[in-house]
Amino acid sequence: MSNDLKRVLEELRQDHRNIAMMLDLLERESSRIYDGEEPDYELLHDVMQYMTVYPDTVHHPKEDRIYAELKVARPDLSGGFARITVDHRNIAEQGIQLRDEFASIDSGVMVRRKTVVGNSLRYVNMLRSHMQWEELDLFRRIEEMIAEGHTDFDQTSYPQGTDPVFGAEVELQFGRLVQSIEQSISE
Repeated sequence: MSNDLKRVLEELRQDHRNIAMMLDLLERESSRIYDGEEPDYELLHDVMQYMTVYPDTVHHPKEDRIYAELKVARPDLSGGFARITVDHRNIAEQGIQLRDEFASIDSGVMVRRKTVVGNSLRYVNMLRSHMQWEELDLFRRIEEMIAEGHTDFDQTSYPQGTDPVFGAEVELQFGRLVQSIEQSISE
């Protein structure tokens, strides 16, 4: 079962790399807003739609489950875990708010540029900081458990879901987003 946990940990790390690409797109388009240029609001909405469909509903609950199991198996390695669920809840709430702002703008509602840029950058910074904390602290604690041979993890209890952008099949609604990602990578 340790190998399953290793695989889940690698999936979470891959998700972080994918999320980082989304945050780069969000930051790039938000900078265009700040500079007075016309951003791609549909792309911004697609980014935030993805963030609320996959990371908030599959990735973060999977992390919550692993951290809860770590707390039971190794309480000595679980200090600071109260922050996890609070961070995930705040990230999800801000993500929904931002997604809805972009949907409103895309449908013609006027929103102050300063507000949109501020909300976008706050979201980007909060999520980047959160992922860095997980990578540098919490994931290392899980690796320590794996190295010690702790195997009492139930793989079937983890949230399941296919990544609609980076998975084997791209969901139709995210086709344009994938093209933007591919274009960003090739630049």
